Amino acid sequence: MGLPVTSTGTRRARRTGLVFGAAAALLLPTAVPVAAEPTLDLDETSVVEILLEDRDELERLVELGGDIAQLDPVDGGGFVARTVVGPYDQDVYADFTFGDVVHTESDAEERLAEREATIERLRSEGDSDGEVGIRSTGEDLEILRADYFEGRAGDFLSVEVRSALGQGEDFRLTVERDAGPGTEPGDGGSQTLAPFVDVGVYLYHRGQAEVEERPERIRVTDPSGATAEAEVTDWLPDPETPGDPLPYTDFVNAYMTPDELYDRIHRIADEYPDIAEVVELPHLTDGYRRHAQAILGVRPDGRGAERGVIVESLAYGHEGGNDIVVDLIDHGEPDAALSVDVEGDEIVVRPATDGTGAITTTAAEVVAAVNAEAGDLVRAFTFRGDAGEGVVEAERVRADDRLGAPEEVSREPATVYGLRIGATRDGSKTGVLGYSQEHAREWQTPLVTLETAERLVRNYGVHETTTELVDELDIFLLPSVNPDGAKHSFYDSPMQRKNMVNHCPTDGPRDQWAVQGGGQWGVDINRNYGTYTLWDGYAGASFDCTGGTFAGPEEEGPLSQPESRNLDWLVDTHDNIAFSMNIHSSGDYFMWSPGAYIADGRVSTPRPSAMEETYFWEASESILGAIKGHRGTVVTPARTGPIIDVMYSAAGNSGDHLWYEHDVFAWNFELGQAGFQPPWEEAHAQGMEYADGLYGMLEVALEHQNDRYRPRSEVTPRPGGYDGPVEISFGTNETAEIYYTLDSGRPTFDSPRLELTGVRGGPESLTIEETTTVHWFAVDVAGNVEGGYDPDGNARNHRRGTWTIE
Repeated sequence: MGLPVTSTGTRRARRTGLVFGAAAALLLPTAVPVAAEPTLDLDETSVVEILLEDRDELERLVELGGDIAQLDPVDGGGFVARTVVGPYDQDVYADFTFGDVVHTESDAEERLAEREATIERLRSEGDSDGEVGIRSTGEDLEILRADYFEGRAGDFLSVEVRSALGQGEDFRLTVERDAGPGTEPGDGGSQTLAPFVDVGVYLYHRGQAEVEERPERIRVTDPSGATAEAEVTDWLPDPETPGDPLPYTDFVNAYMTPDELYDRIHRIADEYPDIAEVVELPHLTDGYRRHAQAILGVRPDGRGAERGVIVESLAYGHEGGNDIVVDLIDHGEPDAALSVDVEGDEIVVRPATDGTGAITTTAAEVVAAVNAEAGDLVRAFTFRGDAGEGVVEAERVRADDRLGAPEEVSREPATVYGLRIGATRDGSKTGVLGYSQEHAREWQTPLVTLETAERLVRNYGVHETTTELVDELDIFLLPSVNPDGAKHSFYDSPMQRKNMVNHCPTDGPRDQWAVQGGGQWGVDINRNYGTYTLWDGYAGASFDCTGGTFAGPEEEGPLSQPESRNLDWLVDTHDNIAFSMNIHSSGDYFMWSPGAYIADGRVSTPRPSAMEETYFWEASESILGAIKGHRGTVVTPARTGPIIDVMYSAAGNSGDHLWYEHDVFAWNFELGQAGFQPPWEEAHAQGMEYADGLYGMLEVALEHQNDRYRPRSEVTPRPGGYDGPVEISFGTNETAEIYYTLDSGRPTFDSPRLELTGVRGGPESLTIEETTTVHWFAVDVAGNVEGGYDPDGNARNHRRGTWTIE
């Protein structure tokens, strides 16, 4: 293939079976909404545009625990961050400027109505289910990528360039395009590249523009006059042949709750026991349940906080907590003392009065009295840790857990289930993992895993590629990692992102308001994993117990949640899993590690080696090409790459945990840009095209497992005599690593290896300044070593060459 040689660590070079799995910034310039408002007045949780002037404002939003659904750069500088904001936490973002309200909970209600109508229609019809790179280096410019692609919105050219001089905000680069063969740069128009600066660190320039003709070459010029040229390559080219179409597809017909998803995979396993089985993960979730609360005195907008009394049942709502009534009576008797009586499920509070019969008892006094007299039934506390010095008012309130699912929906701790598909399921085959719905509100993501499962079992034996995938791989599919949160999103709070566990202290500033506002308690499962975490100082997560990226209680540490421990258990127990795909929404992103950095100095988690990075890119093009084949959806180059390069830091995410902790090639899908719960027609299309992509990943894994070919390396210029210092570069016929020595020593896996030259850069070259014999060998991703050389043995059949400097 003539790809540049890259490098990988010893742990991967020795593997015999590997695989992948792993959101980003738009290339298309986004205009700032015209009707920007400095303040916001919401009466329901919504996805709202927050207009950010620069990267510093973005980092401030992330530090506040901002629940960012999509991030788009703005032409001329800044960003538009589509952020989930509730009426109860508008004050958190009061210093930001807001744009449009993009999506509301009411929109989700329309999706549920659409789902119910579909189920009813299916029932009436008798449905029993109801159911890589280009490089041209000038003196100051390095063209990293020049990619042409065709999509539903038009034809585009995406360019990325690193400049030795261009770190200032106003330092723009000009790209001139030719108009095809035989034309000159400029004949096809021009476009401007802006610098991509993250946490004050310049990475490269990037930009995308629509083009009328496919250019062959580009010329990049900076303000100082330096230029560089490069050829344009096709990003996700259309296949020359239609391939091997699946006979049976399209097995999903509506959004599905976790219970429906689990029931479906159990039925698949029952129907196809020879090739499928259900995997029961060991850690039970906390359950779709909450303690019931009676909130007295305080209003939804926070008025009356000084007289607010919160009474919370010790029993969960469904176990009797919802039967509790708190009756604070204005009895009118003069000079009465405060008293609390418990009559069955009713707590009667008679406050103290003065000589006129007016109430004198404060909220804090009611709290103390209720805890003393009814402590075996409830616990009481003031509102958000307020001192509670306000005088209470008469009010009768029934406690409520505010959970609206039908009674048949279990409130008990839940078992998380997965489906294992393969003709041989003993760990001897390469394992591939696809998992979805870490974030509860992402209703369309389970469609991808379920559709893939159905395709695999129902095309087995009748479709050549599918049969080979099932025969030769060990496939694990988890449709809903976070079932409790998903139930809460379906039945109560559509924007619920996290699980449902309340870790807020009663004396804190953000406690019981969560239930009243809806859906703000819980841990962000995709910030609770055990590698490069908030606890380690990495950015992109929060210890705010109601924040969108709450990583979990600080004192408990990473992997405190059963949902994250389940995924860790699965990969630890089945150590043949070598590829994974984490399926999220929304935004049409495709990403891999590194996924986090320490904000001060933008200290990244370790970047992949040159070989690993090249392999990520090479396999990604194959996977994304499969997605494009469904309806022309193009995941752009700017939305493809390491998480921190195309989006922002996400400390403690699962992709990093699998990559760094378990040696799994881990990718992340982010499905399309229509939101978390798009209309069914769009959700269905996303499920189909990304199931194509997941199939593509399985094919990549199969190709990897079957790789028995040894790589071959070449070096330029060839060994010989030279008049002065010479720079030598290595290339291989496939993605591979080069290990080398310059001291005539025998190269091993402990020897230096060629590394990347920088963000989105290629492998380094070696500069020979005096006569040197270089000893080296190549090893590919599957662990095949050039020439059969054994780096751990005593043989000397590695490559070598001498460059003589006269």
